Amino acid sequence: MMSNERVLFVDHTGQIGGAELILLDVVTSRQNASAFLFETGPLSAALAARGLKLIISQHGSGLSRFRRDSSVLSALPLAGRLAAIVVEIARAAWEHDFVYANSQKAFVLAALANVLVRRPLIWHLHDIISSAHFGAAQRRMQVLLANMCAMRVIVPSEAAAAAFVDAGGRRGLVEVVPNGIDLKSERTLRSELRQRFGLPAGPLVGVFSRLAPWKGQHVLLEALARLPDVGCIIVGDALFGEQDYAARLRTMTAELGLVDRVHFLGHRNDVPSLMQAVDVMVHPSIDPEPFGRTLVEAMLSGVPVIATDAGAAPDILERGRAGTLIPSGDPRALAAAIASVLTTPEQVATQIDYAAQRARAEYSLGRMLDTIGAVITKVRLGAVA
Repeated sequence: MMSNERVLFVDHTGQIGGAELILLDVVTSRQNASAFLFETGPLSAALAARGLKLIISQHGSGLSRFRRDSSVLSALPLAGRLAAIVVEIARAAWEHDFVYANSQKAFVLAALANVLVRRPLIWHLHDIISSAHFGAAQRRMQVLLANMCAMRVIVPSEAAAAAFVDAGGRRGLVEVVPNGIDLKSERTLRSELRQRFGLPAGPLVGVFSRLAPWKGQHVLLEALARLPDVGCIIVGDALFGEQDYAARLRTMTAELGLVDRVHFLGHRNDVPSLMQAVDVMVHPSIDPEPFGRTLVEAMLSGVPVIATDAGAAPDILERGRAGTLIPSGDPRALAAAIASVLTTPEQVATQIDYAAQRARAEYSLGRMLDTIGAVITKVRLGAVA
């Protein structure tokens, strides 16, 4: 996706979550690109390492803690700071050909800046716009601004596209671009990885995502209470004001008598290796996910997958052919699925092979970058016309 267009990438956080991992892939081959961030952090360092010019807001520190399901009224005390950020984005956009907003907060403020400085605006929407994640006023504002200001809205799945349209978004704006994953994968014996990471030798499941109520780690804990011989690693940490939930998970672990079997590993940079160390990867979200990066990573790592039958997971797992689908928020069904996967290795082996083939064919990094590059070219030609 090499190009000379001057693109201003905008993100609201300095942390690295799933959306930011995609952003880091998107910017890698961009020339003459800049990144406008509300605050510094690991993301700013990673973007600088990729050669981008960094522009850090003087007014955005701490705004990432403003939850996306908060009411619009709760933002009123921040109106002055938000207006100042709009002006900062407009000034930065003046020196660029495109603005590429990588989050909901970034898009809203970039769209307002678009009123001051007209530049083609692309919104990479990594969320499902629904009442589970956003208040009614926020949904109306997002969709109104998208319909008025965005030239394209990139979404990672048909589930995310349908939610955007159901909320009132124009279908003609939407480009479905599945997230791409680097396909390089070195296989290591599970026993060697267990020894390297100090993990137990018995049956082991893993969940890999940030700690948040809608991610459903508590459902997995309740399922484990029904599986006395199964251990678990929980990889990820609270990022956006969700520390109370992280504390709740630890309390639940003690109350359910799981302290000896559940291992909280926090944020890790060696997730692919940790995935290969487990017998099953669980994706227990209780609300529909717009994508499921860890699903694809597990498929590429040769690990059987169990996921909630909602959002993008059914598409990624091809309605159960490439993994096991279970009802949302059902610890009994999750426990049964884990037990089934652990006790049917021959059936699971066939599923694993198919899942790896599907992941390589449908969710490669090169395919994602080529498609996004084509979207940017389409926007450029439309802007010129």
